[in-house]
Amino acid sequence: MSQHIARKRFGQNFLQDGNVIANIIAAINPQEGDCLTEIGPGLAALTEPLLQNIAHMHAVELDRDLVVRLEQQFKPERLTIHSIDALKFDFLSIPAPDGAKRKVVGNLPYNISSPLLFHLAQFTPHIDVQVFMLQKEVIERIVAKPSQKAYGRLSVMLQYRYRMEHLFDVPPHAFIPAPKVTSAVIRMFPRPEAELTATDEQHMSRLVAQAFSQRRKMLRNTLNGVVTQEQMAACDISPTARAEELSVAHFVGLSNYLVALAPKADA
Repeated sequence: MSQHIARKRFGQNFLQDGNVIANIIAAINPQEGDCLTEIGPGLAALTEPLLQNIAHMHAVELDRDLVVRLEQQFKPERLTIHSIDALKFDFLSIPAPDGAKRKVVGNLPYNISSPLLFHLAQFTPHIDVQVFMLQKEVIERIVAKPSQKAYGRLSVMLQYRYRMEHLFDVPPHAFIPAPKVTSAVIRMFPRPEAELTATDEQHMSRLVAQAFSQRRKMLRNTLNGVVTQEQMAACDISPTARAEELSVAHFVGLSNYLVALAPKADA
C-alpha cells in the first residue's frame, strides 16, 4: 500500500506510539456488543487494535484516499466506513442493539476539535462514553475550574454536558508528522438527563457566549441590555464579577431565571 502524505487541510497527524495506543484502547475499553465509532481512523493505528477486541465497529473518515485504504484493509463486516465530515454526521444514524453501549473514540483533527465537541454534545443522551486525543491546551480549557485562566465558554458548556477526566499527555514525537504542540487524552462521560437542568440550553449557550465575549470586563458591562443588576443579584451573582468567576451552576441558574421571566415580559 502506498504511503499516505498527511494533509494539513484535514489537520492530519498520525499516531504511531504503541504505548499511547494501548492506553487509549484501555480508556475506551471496547467490549463485544458495544456500538463503537471511531472518528478519523487515519492509518488505522487505533482501528486495528480496537478490532482485536470487538467483532465490528464504525469509522467516520472524510479523506477519500484514506477511505480507500481502509476499505482495502478491512472487510465490511468488520468495519463500516462512513465517508463524511464528522461535523455533519448524525451519530445516531448508527443503529445500536438494545442494551448496547455507544462509545466514541478518536484522535480528533486539531483544526475542528472545538466545533466537533459541540456537535457531539447534542447526542449525549444516547452516548455512554467518549475518549479523544486533542491538543493539551484544548483539554486544559475543557476541564478548567472557575477563576482559572483557561476557564471559558468551552469549559462551561462541556462541563454542563459531561463529567470529564484528563487522563494523560502525549508528546509530539508520538505522531507522524510531529505536531508543534503537546496533545492529551480526555475521557468524557455524558451526564444523565436528570442533571441537565437548563430550561433552555440554547438560551444558556447564548448567555455564556455573551458573558465571555469580553472576559476582562465585569458582567454588568458584558451583559448590559441582557440582564439587569437586580436580576444578577437575585441569582446570587455580583454585577462586578467577571464571567470566569461564575460556576456552571451560576450560568444555569441565571439562564433559568431569565427564561422564567420571559413569558411575563411578553404578556
